[in-house]
This record gives sequence, C-alpha cells and structure tokens, in this order.
Amino acid sequence: MDFITSFDICASGLTAQRKKMDVIVSNLANASTIQTPEGGPYKRKVAVLAAEPVRGKFGAALQDALSQVKVTEIVEDGEGLKKVHDPAHPNADEQGFVTYPNVNVVTEMADMITANRAYEACVTALDASKNMVLKALDIGK
Repeated sequence: MDFITSFDICASGLTAQRKKMDVIVSNLANASTIQTPEGGPYKRKVAVLAAEPVRGKFGAALQDALSQVKVTEIVEDGEGLKKVHDPAHPNADEQGFVTYPNVNVVTEMADMITANRAYEACVTALDASKNMVLKALDIGK
C-alpha cells in the first residue's frame, strides 16, 4: 500500500463524517419545523454509510482488502411523527393535535458527538500516515 492510498482512505472518512454532521445539523435546525415546502412537518433524515473498495490504486491480489467509506444516500427516518394536543395552535387539526417533527434533540446531540469522535479518529490516522511519510523521507537523508 502506498501512502497516497492511506491518505485517500482517511479523506473518505473525513468526507463521510462531514456529510453526516451536515445531516445532523439540518435535523437540529428543523427540530420544530411543522410546515415544510413539501407539506407537513419536517422528517428526520439519516445518512447511510457504506464501505467501498479502493480500486485502481493497489495490487490486484489485495484490492478487496482495503475499503473506504462513503455516504450512499440520505434517507428519512421511519419513526413516526409526534402529535401534541394544542387546540389553540393555528396549525392544529380538527381534533386539536399539532404534528411535530420526529427529531429528538438528545439523539441528535449523541449522533453529533459520535460523528465528531469519528472525524477526530480520521484526523489521527491521517496524521499518523503523514508522520510515516516524513520518517521515510528522513531515512533517505
């Protein structure tokens, strides 16, 4: 494995965690949005991550041994929306219920911490790869 492959793998992890963080921030920003342009309340979104083999940068015999991560899609969470009885609310239905997004702020904050830790791990791996390159260059002096 060359050093560029390790940089590419670390970069894919950084990109995936950044996209995951963007989705979490969108969920937090819309935690109380009860009307969207599509109609109805905001629905929580989730980033789906998947492993993708590193192609074309490594020997054919070990090509499937290395994987990088990528966001395959952003999907809506299947959890039901919250209904709160508030007959005085202007968006209440006939029975007096208002439908709120299915965003739980505590869950989003926990997901944000997880994404942050994964991002930091990718930075640490990238830094270790960089230090190996620098040590290899020192050997040649």
